[in-house]
Amino acid sequence: MKSKGSKARCPDLMASTRDYYEILGVGRGVAEPELKKAYRKLALKYHPDRNEGDESAAESFKEAAEAYEVLGDAEKRRIYDQFGHDGLKGRGFQSSGADARDIFESIFGGGGGGGGGLGDLFEGFFGGGARSAGPRQGSHLRVSVRIPLSEAAAGTTRTITLNRNEHCETCSGSGAKTGTKPEACSTCGGRGRVNRSQGFFMMQSACPDCRGQGQIIRHPCGDCRGQGLSPQSREITVRIPRGIQSGSQLRLAGEGEPGDLNAPRGDLFCVVEIEEHEIFHREGDNLLCDLAVSFPQAVLGAEVDVPTLNGAATLKVPAGTQPGRVFRLRGQGMPSVYGHGNGDMLVSVTVDVPRKPTARQKELLTELAELGGETPQPQKRSLVDKVKDLFD
Repeated sequence: MKSKGSKARCPDLMASTRDYYEILGVGRGVAEPELKKAYRKLALKYHPDRNEGDESAAESFKEAAEAYEVLGDAEKRRIYDQFGHDGLKGRGFQSSGADARDIFESIFGGGGGGGGGLGDLFEGFFGGGARSAGPRQGSHLRVSVRIPLSEAAAGTTRTITLNRNEHCETCSGSGAKTGTKPEACSTCGGRGRVNRSQGFFMMQSACPDCRGQGQIIRHPCGDCRGQGLSPQSREITVRIPRGIQSGSQLRLAGEGEPGDLNAPRGDLFCVVEIEEHEIFHREGDNLLCDLAVSFPQAVLGAEVDVPTLNGAATLKVPAGTQPGRVFRLRGQGMPSVYGHGNGDMLVSVTVDVPRKPTARQKELLTELAELGGETPQPQKRSLVDKVKDLFD
């Protein structure tokens, strides 16, 4: 079953603009163990369970999680060190959208459905029960698309056919049979967590009966078997901005898997790969290409046509141009993904040497060599060597 396509929003920008090293209080050369230690210290300090109702602490907790998410990843850290926040945005790196608690628990051994992890231990120390397990956000999804360089320059759209779970139409995602509804779990009283003693401490863990959901489905829906979900095909239109870099990742908020019991959806991450071009090589916003000119054109000068993404442009090759010389055509490169104009076209000149010169060409080249004080020795020296000597 297919539904009408939905148009995706542009990717969100990175949440924090502060220096990530400053946020974590470390230097740029910090090693991974010290980086993790610094993050753990801040995460414990600003954890919402220790600072209930303190919005400033909650923001600091999220900010520290985002900083560690970038600096704890070798590739993201390399790009951030070289280009800063703009470098991450330009390559499509976004905060993963994961809850800051999830980042904390995934790094330091967070408790899963079975309980007993650091998340449970933390809540046992700092106020247990401030966080209800409850329904969780849906999983993130990832897809990739390939586009030609010309479409990356102009911007384009792609319609993706995606197989993902949707809320069951029969039970509206509740998982319960028509005419019934989920009941509050009697074991945890609908909180999704239960208390247990461990030594001197009262610990909390996910309820073993409802698995942290806080609800029990006594009469499951026959179509989805109590899951509240059914696999369906969806068409999603992705807008790809002009100037996008290969490998960039676009975040489509709310286009991932649905959450448990109608909790928010996850996100869809679309990785854009750009196909190799037969003429142009891209470096940042600049385009590079080779231009072959004849020997007479290189010696005498000429005006030649150069291919660009917008058609042919005229390049004036001055007399005496040497092989390998690079000319710059300003504004003929790729557009900036941030809207800051276009890069340049860098044209590297090569000399087109005849593979099978005619008798007349050989005669003229021999005469040219003699004028330059050379005795032609085609068996020992190549024509390229002779050409180079003429300009020494």
